[in-house]
Amino acid sequence: MNIIAIALKEMKSDLRDKRAFIFMILFPLALVLILGTALSQAFNNDMTIDDSYVLYKMDTSNEESAAFKQFATNAEKSGIHFKALKKDQDGKKEVKEQRYTAYVEVKDQGIHLYGNEENNIEFNMVQGMLSTFVDKYNVAMEVAKVNPQQVDNLLRASKHDYIQETSLHSQKQPNSIDYYAISMTTMIVLYGSISASYLIRGERMRNTANRLVAAPIKTAEIFVGKILGTVLVHAICVLVVIMSTKYFFDANWGDHLLLVLLMLVSQILFAISFGLGVSYLTKTEAASRAIIMVVIQVSCIVGGTYFQNGSGEGFVNVSPLTWMNNGLIKLIYTNDIGASLSVIGLNVGFSILFLGIAIVLLRKREGL
Repeated sequence: MNIIAIALKEMKSDLRDKRAFIFMILFPLALVLILGTALSQAFNNDMTIDDSYVLYKMDTSNEESAAFKQFATNAEKSGIHFKALKKDQDGKKEVKEQRYTAYVEVKDQGIHLYGNEENNIEFNMVQGMLSTFVDKYNVAMEVAKVNPQQVDNLLRASKHDYIQETSLHSQKQPNSIDYYAISMTTMIVLYGSISASYLIRGERMRNTANRLVAAPIKTAEIFVGKILGTVLVHAICVLVVIMSTKYFFDANWGDHLLLVLLMLVSQILFAISFGLGVSYLTKTEAASRAIIMVVIQVSCIVGGTYFQNGSGEGFVNVSPLTWMNNGLIKLIYTNDIGASLSVIGLNVGFSILFLGIAIVLLRKREGL
């Protein structure tokens, strides 16, 4: 009962601090909106190619001319526009000066294509389309030798969509809002280590430490109760942030919301334990605050808070935000439950380490 009473008291104290409570909720939401909107193009992996324009010159029979014009009409639906060469134009010069993607001469002997290597992608597209047309036209001519009535039907049955895109990586990826909803939430949780550094020291600053020691309450009960109350307050803030980004910003938190919350609660425990451990390892408030702020800022930079850091391998993987962000993304977008359990294990393991340091130093100081 003493633990519950202390936890409730801690929750009431934290919730009375409206500025800190608002900071924990409104600050990440504002950053999600600002960064998610401003950097939306950085998360767009689609490659778009502008329409291409091709000059052509006809020097062939009416039958071949009609087939090519039909092909040119269909190609426009794929973004390839064929323009007839004017009398005052030099096709090769137009292509050399990059005013057109390619120049085509259609003759009885065949089709001659001229391109510029600086427009390599567009030129290869045009070359592939023309190869398809030539192959189909040759087939039609062979059919004409057997059944001339089928030639028109064969030429008209050309496919309009000459260019089709297929992704080799079908798994979903977060857009900007999705990504920053995750990274800003984990960042604000880590900021909780600052308030945790005042968890015990604050009792000394308010001159209530001696009263707690004199009360018929075990030191362990005080310790556990204060940690439990702080964890619950931070969990409420995180839940509000998640629900707000999910329903107001349409952020994707996946199909395992309870496991996501469990991962974040484990990070809250890690942040509070880290703040407590640092507060006992340093002698002054300024020193503990400086160390915590440096760790938070470095973690944000290398941990992918403000920008994607790729796979998170190597040195950056030591950042607590790296393993949290990557673990959440794997859980949400690939249903990798194993990755989430590994993250929870890391958070709990480091929490035990820092809490152990705090408890040992607490005993050496004989009370609060």
